[in-house]
Amino acid sequence: DDIVLFNRQPSLHKMSIMGHMAKVLDWSTFRLNLSCTSPYNADFDGDEMNLHVPQSLPARAEAELMMLSSRVVVSGQSNRPVMGIVQDSLLAVQKMTKRDVFLERDLVFNILMWIKNWDGRVPVPAIIKPKELWTGKQMMSMILPKITLKASANNGPPKGPDGKTLPNTFNAYDHLVTIQDGELLEGTIDKKSVGSGMGGIIHTAWLDVGHEENARFMNQ
Repeated sequence: DDIVLFNRQPSLHKMSIMGHMAKVLDWSTFRLNLSCTSPYNADFDGDEMNLHVPQSLPARAEAELMMLSSRVVVSGQSNRPVMGIVQDSLLAVQKMTKRDVFLERDLVFNILMWIKNWDGRVPVPAIIKPKELWTGKQMMSMILPKITLKASANNGPPKGPDGKTLPNTFNAYDHLVTIQDGELLEGTIDKKSVGSGMGGIIHTAWLDVGHEENARFMNQ
């Protein structure tokens, strides 16, 4: 948990060097949260990166208060997030929040065990008889920050001949996302909602509930 600065050349913008909390692990490679690779433009084909440990107290304070990765999620250049959920987590959250995903008791308890700020309450199952089943949306709601948001997903209705979307009264495609006070009521969560676009969950959470809560959500 010491603050360190991490950098990948060429340093083209402010987010090419960010502050991270150090965790000492085995072996001799640097590792980082996958969401942080986007602003570094880092991939895993042999990239080399540099780690700097600030020595003085003012340097440590500046790294923590001005350069910490969670504080620079939203870029000052374009006023939009420079990181989002990527790779495995993005695929998983899209699959998990589909309408037909139901989880059994043992899996739900295993998931709850990993939630950092869990209050010990198990949500009421969506289906009780003949077997207790929870939805993937309920599990997603357990880690969502307390925000309210209306968004849309990529799996919407097809376009008509004039290029306009055909009417879809009942949200049959489950593409209209509604989050109310941190509860996912409808919609599939995909790149449109948790990617690095404007007005998504990450952007809204960072602005409305702060960078620490947003970092917790991205980690979870």
